Amino acid sequence: MADNIPPITAAAATTTAIPTGDGTVWADATPLLNAACNELCEGELINGENFSLFAAMSALEIMDPKMDSGIVNGRYHSVDEAIESGAAPVPISLDKTTDVLHMIDIMDHLLACEATWHKGHSLAQTVYSCIYLLRLDRTSSHAMLHSYCRTIRAICNVVISVVTEARTHEEEDLLIMAPGLPLSGEKDERFLSNLNSVEETLCRQLRACKVPAARKMAVEVQEPLQTTPDLEEGFCRALLCRLQFRKHFYHLLTCMRRPQGRGFELARKHISSCLLELENVQKSSHFLKSVGFLMGKDAIQSETTASGRQPIGFDTNLNLRTSAPAPPRAMKTLSWELSLEYFKKLLQDLDIICSFSLDPSLENVLHFIVEFQKRQPDLVARAFLQVVLIQDGKLYGRDPIFHTICKASALPTGLKDHNIQKNDAVVQLGQFLINLLRILCTNVAWQRRKLGRVLQDWRVIYVQLELAFKEEFGELSSVSDENSSIKLARHILIWVEEQTYWIALRFLLLGFDLDLYSSNEYCMVYWYIYVILVKLAEKIHVKQLAVADSGKKKGKKKRDTVIDTAKDYQIPPAVMLLQCYVCLAEGLSMMIAALRNELKVFQHASPFNTEYERFTQHFEHLQKACLPDHITYLSFKECTSRAQLSTLVMYNHFKDAQRIVKELRKSFSNDPKKMAELRCIEQVAERNSVALNVINCVGARDTSLKISLDFSYHPNLAAVVVKRS
Repeated sequence: MADNIPPITAAAATTTAIPTGDGTVWADATPLLNAACNELCEGELINGENFSLFAAMSALEIMDPKMDSGIVNGRYHSVDEAIESGAAPVPISLDKTTDVLHMIDIMDHLLACEATWHKGHSLAQTVYSCIYLLRLDRTSSHAMLHSYCRTIRAICNVVISVVTEARTHEEEDLLIMAPGLPLSGEKDERFLSNLNSVEETLCRQLRACKVPAARKMAVEVQEPLQTTPDLEEGFCRALLCRLQFRKHFYHLLTCMRRPQGRGFELARKHISSCLLELENVQKSSHFLKSVGFLMGKDAIQSETTASGRQPIGFDTNLNLRTSAPAPPRAMKTLSWELSLEYFKKLLQDLDIICSFSLDPSLENVLHFIVEFQKRQPDLVARAFLQVVLIQDGKLYGRDPIFHTICKASALPTGLKDHNIQKNDAVVQLGQFLINLLRILCTNVAWQRRKLGRVLQDWRVIYVQLELAFKEEFGELSSVSDENSSIKLARHILIWVEEQTYWIALRFLLLGFDLDLYSSNEYCMVYWYIYVILVKLAEKIHVKQLAVADSGKKKGKKKRDTVIDTAKDYQIPPAVMLLQCYVCLAEGLSMMIAALRNELKVFQHASPFNTEYERFTQHFEHLQKACLPDHITYLSFKECTSRAQLSTLVMYNHFKDAQRIVKELRKSFSNDPKKMAELRCIEQVAERNSVALNVINCVGARDTSLKISLDFSYHPNLAAVVVKRS
């Protein structure tokens, strides 16, 4: 269809005369559009040459609060106008009971606003939609409101500081720029003394509520919070748990900011206190709802407070002139219940960060980050993780990156201070490792995109390191193994290759988390995972051999070393585990290929692109980095075009995986996580082995068989399911 003429329906095409020019070719687009509607699921996009993913993300998405800003006019044009209109009175109410209830509503709504801000909305329209925060000096006569608002400001400052340092705010919409908002002014902790004073007053009042009437004469007279004695204890508890949560939450954030993880132990204590106070906050909802109903049957209902009442002193569109130069977003604040759940999960994620060992190997760090990402942590938790990991260009602010590389390369401790660390290529390698750790702390979509881009950098740095080492030491293979410099160079080169293939594997596996692969693409995906796993296992094996070899040479004659190595050497468990995954990936790719070749299953033709184009789209970054060398689409077709079910049954890759799992159980008997991983692998292997036999026996004769893939046993490894339709 011509670009300068609007689309028309098929019916209109048959009844309307369409002017045509020289060289214009018209075609009915209806079948193509119908095919797109049938093939694309909700949220999927067609990837065209002139419409990239960046353009798609930048496009207007109607009714999405983050994409479609809309035009929403606020009730007030300025903060002063809102105050003059009585939107944020001080005192909040002349009636003490109403004042206390409104104070709790303000606290609850601020909690919801803070969670909404963390989820990606602007600070101006969430936390700083509170008029009391914008004019803090007006609240000085209200001790509780004043101290609470100052604590909120301090918490916002810490979060902004961490997210800014981690430089992760761009990956999502956590807006840290807040021009015109009064964020500064809480650099010291004098506001905590005011908060503690209010807390002590509440504690005394709560104790006074529990004193029997006969003993009240002997107790110091304590002015009640409000005028209804039966409600006093409930209000005291509701206020106290909210204030204590804020105090412990602020201390938690500041403890995690201490260098080299020195505040982790204390931070975990504050996390326990925060979780306890959140439980008390949740328990107070029944009391507050009953009181709110009795005190205001005609009040505007709200989901952002425990009482269900609309809070006083808020306007989401008040800061129009201080927001970004765009119309204000028509946003919806998270409900009070969802906000509580958000903060509970945030605290649990921070607790996991604080519980991790401060002196780990790089391999353990990478494994920890990958496992932590499976929890789908939000941006604030991931920002804290990144800031904790990388401090002053060092791991945990203590271990220089070169020392970390030496440890990961399995080098002796004495080589860490070698002059080779001053080499430009080695320095650049350290920067690449820091960048990799930062990337792994980002969200899954951003992470995969960045990992694809850095693959070429890691391949290039390997070549640069190899040239630099040859220039300095000569041919690495022609020098005696006793030379420590040569030993260091070899170990680093082996590690760089290993790390490059680890990044490539992570890049491929993230595609499962993002649902990037369709059923007709799993064959090529598992095949590529297989070839990457083979190379990764090879590099790890070479490193382990080098370590074993250098260890045996100490105190032994050279002729004895070869005999001992051949006699005593065993394949390390880490390599055997990778071999297990190699068997599963190869088995799945060949099994799906055989099903496509013989039963025409998982072979859906697409009107938008060919299999070669899909191969290029998924593995473009790997192909550009030549990972592995000489692997192309033709290699994939050559390996899979001859796959047959009968051949696979004779050489069953899944049975090989089961055999390796049995051998590994002894090695990982003291590691619950590894044992759980082995159980998942064994389940996938067992089910695929059975499915392969069933399909081979009856598949060709029984056309009613329905074959599908099940990912319930393992997130990345499919179990083939065979049923009768």
